[in-house]
Amino acid sequence: MHAGRKIRVLVVDDSALFREVLARGISTDNELEVVDTASDPYDARDKILRHKPDVMTCDIHMPRMDGIEFIRQLIPQYPLPVIVISTISGAVFDALNAGAVDFITKPSSYSPDRVQNFIYDLTYKIKAASRAKIIKNGSAEITAVTNNTEAEADAGKIIAIGASTGGTEAISQIINALPKSMPGIVIVQHIPPVFSGIFAQRINSTASLEVKEAENGDYAEPGKVLIAPGDRHMRVRKVGDRYKVECFEGEKVNGHRPSVDVLFESVARAAGPNAVGVILTGMGHDGAKGLLEMRRRGARTIGQDEASSVVYGMPKAAYDIGAVEKQVPLSQIVRTLVTIHR
Repeated sequence: MHAGRKIRVLVVDDSALFREVLARGISTDNELEVVDTASDPYDARDKILRHKPDVMTCDIHMPRMDGIEFIRQLIPQYPLPVIVISTISGAVFDALNAGAVDFITKPSSYSPDRVQNFIYDLTYKIKAASRAKIIKNGSAEITAVTNNTEAEADAGKIIAIGASTGGTEAISQIINALPKSMPGIVIVQHIPPVFSGIFAQRINSTASLEVKEAENGDYAEPGKVLIAPGDRHMRVRKVGDRYKVECFEGEKVNGHRPSVDVLFESVARAAGPNAVGVILTGMGHDGAKGLLEMRRRGARTIGQDEASSVVYGMPKAAYDIGAVEKQVPLSQIVRTLVTIHR
């Protein structure tokens, strides 16, 4: 898509200082080019038409129109990949729901180390976003599966889900559509600290399942969903006939903490054929080897298809090495999961 040229970036933020920090930082990467900056959505609209950028970074809190409303109005008319840059707030998930493909937290200070780490993460996300598919809201809605009151989840089974770019929306849709009679579910979504807790709380407020940020010592039980805390790996151990969760610090795996591979490999060892693994949209290859290990040990495995993935990276890597038993669109994942457990 961008062969032979740099990825063109438009920076939108109401702070002149922060626009300069962003523009200078992004421009240090030789694959990226900041084509312009804008101070508000109206300024940005004109510059989008003038420069036709590949990716836009966007603040949420801006004068004249906030970033969420801007994204909501922009995407149907101009399907541009947007990365939201924000302070810690649940508003980032509203922005993702409006059509943004990813988000990143503003540095808490402009110290050289913090800015350098922030720019490193941002440039990675910009490159991922440049490959993202903009999927319109409602284009792949999941129909909720009604709960069978006679059905009881098998406490000896477990479902493990891994995702990255585009995953928060995919996971939200899946969990909100699942009936309460499901085995314990453990999830790794590549997400910063604190946001993982906000993410879990938001889904818990709308889902029939109980959803929480995982804590060391929690058990993956029927009707419960545990989401790995940002910046902590999560693994599962078999304790008697139950699955106990461990959250721990450690080196990044495949560039990530939490890592999907760490979770999947532990589930393969702990549950073998009593597990189901699901790999969703995301950049890179995290989770592919772990899902293959799950399949080798008898687990059922599901991969999201290319057409419904925001970024067909992780599911493709898993599919290419034979880790995926069933490849289905996002809209069919819930039905597939429920059918497997009937």
